[in-house]
Amino acid sequence: MFLFVIIFSFLAEISFWQEYQRRYNFIAVDYLLYTYEVIENIHQSFPLPLLLGIIIIILFLSIRSAKKKNAYKHTFENSDTFKRKLIPSTIVLTVLALFHFNINNSQTEIFNNINENELAKSGTYSFFAAYKSNELNFKEFYPTNTSDENFSILRNVILSENDSLTKSGKNIKRFTKNEGEEQKPNVIFIFLESLDARFMKRFGDKKIWATAIDSLARESVFFTNLYATGTRTIRGIEAVSLAIPPTPGRSIVKRKNNQNLFTIGKVFKEKGYTRTFMYGGDGHFDNMTNYFSYNDFDIIDRKKPHRLKENLPTKRTRIEDHEVTFENAWATCDGDIYNKLLKTADKQHKTKQPFFNFVMTSSNHQPYSFPKGVIDADKKTRENAVKYSDKAFEQFFKKAVNKPWFNNTVFVVMSDHCAYSAGRTEINVKSHHIPAYIFNLKDKAPQEIDKLSSQIDIFPTLFGFLNWSYNTNLFGKDISKMAPKDERAFIGNHRKVGLLKTNKLLVLETQKKHAAYLWNKEENKLTPTKTDSIFLKESISYYQSAYELFKNGGLKISSKK
Repeated sequence: MFLFVIIFSFLAEISFWQEYQRRYNFIAVDYLLYTYEVIENIHQSFPLPLLLGIIIIILFLSIRSAKKKNAYKHTFENSDTFKRKLIPSTIVLTVLALFHFNINNSQTEIFNNINENELAKSGTYSFFAAYKSNELNFKEFYPTNTSDENFSILRNVILSENDSLTKSGKNIKRFTKNEGEEQKPNVIFIFLESLDARFMKRFGDKKIWATAIDSLARESVFFTNLYATGTRTIRGIEAVSLAIPPTPGRSIVKRKNNQNLFTIGKVFKEKGYTRTFMYGGDGHFDNMTNYFSYNDFDIIDRKKPHRLKENLPTKRTRIEDHEVTFENAWATCDGDIYNKLLKTADKQHKTKQPFFNFVMTSSNHQPYSFPKGVIDADKKTRENAVKYSDKAFEQFFKKAVNKPWFNNTVFVVMSDHCAYSAGRTEINVKSHHIPAYIFNLKDKAPQEIDKLSSQIDIFPTLFGFLNWSYNTNLFGKDISKMAPKDERAFIGNHRKVGLLKTNKLLVLETQKKHAAYLWNKEENKLTPTKTDSIFLKESISYYQSAYELFKNGGLKISSKK
């Protein structure tokens, strides 16, 4: 059995590398918690019977070879004394202990090329290292300021021209005042799975993968210089819902004590909106259901047959079998979730209460499978998955435009993260560039906004367009009101987090390290440069404060900790 696991792990690591360009890391650890989805994904992506057959053949040949060499006989009929066996056992255990306490996986990262760094690692060791370090203590691993210094800096840089601080001390609570009559249209947020900016014609794509998404962007307020905070869906959910920079380690979506936080849902609730999270798969995956429900969102998702019933504080509606035309290991196809969205919006419209629907798509994800007959291709590739997602998007809007609620509904469209995250450097800036736009705003002409901004800014910007005045505890800012000095983006991976301003990137690393770079946008090249001490302190203030606020209960709606 042990040998079977080793061989299977080796073959699985090849697939993992193809998807993430990494050795096993915290993603692999997370995925182990969702055995059904992972096994089904492997089954749908690869010829599993053939792979199992190859593994069994290798296993058989290995056992046969060992048997010929009398390896089992030498092992099980060994007559050595306990003391003699103790010596090699002690050596092995000592080596394991040394590796556990003194060898850090990051010690292999001596190259400028991320692929070289990853190849230098052991996949098995990387897996257990990731299991051990899924959550990182910022104060223990990263450069720090004093807490007072952090909030002194942060409370200054986070303020917009229409903000006023409402409390003193270590917090960012403030009141945002917008002039004009408040608008309260319905809001539908479409979170597109893995839609890289490079898939859009506007950003240079010549293959024409996403024509409908491209076309609607030209009719919208289009943010052409906006960046994702991370490389996974749950990092995107964290960025959008909490409007917070990415803290090292796990996304807050999967951490303990993430209930009753100040999210964008709190602002919508104060304005009288219903709030619903919609996903075509089982929301148990990545803890999405619990996170949204315990932060006051109703849930619409698809139940997997093996899942036990969960008691949630909000209403949960399951996508029924008759509503599904196609699904894979992860979720129903995008067309099905859009159809469910249409039905849901029809019902919500009848209540006369404005609604906010947060919709997560999933078709542009391995195994890249989709229903036949929608596009002129059947092969399961990334390109075809993007084309299918785009077609489903187009069909949704063709139906939505005829709905009685359409004219009074604003659509926010954004990608959760890019499709590819590997590159020449540890943080690949270009692989965080995502499309984002707001469509159907009242009295707002289509336009492009090229200000450097982040995922965390999209909803504070929407609130500004709707002339909302509200209390906030969000890090995000209204992009339309940003002065040049306010422009910035937050970029991170599991262990490294960075602040991007104009062409300067400051990266905070473990072992209390930091690095400064100049970024050439055209070539996507980072050149090491001298650290600006003021820029360093500002970078630390964002990330350390985000870490401390969450850890100490400063993001809670209630003052109780």
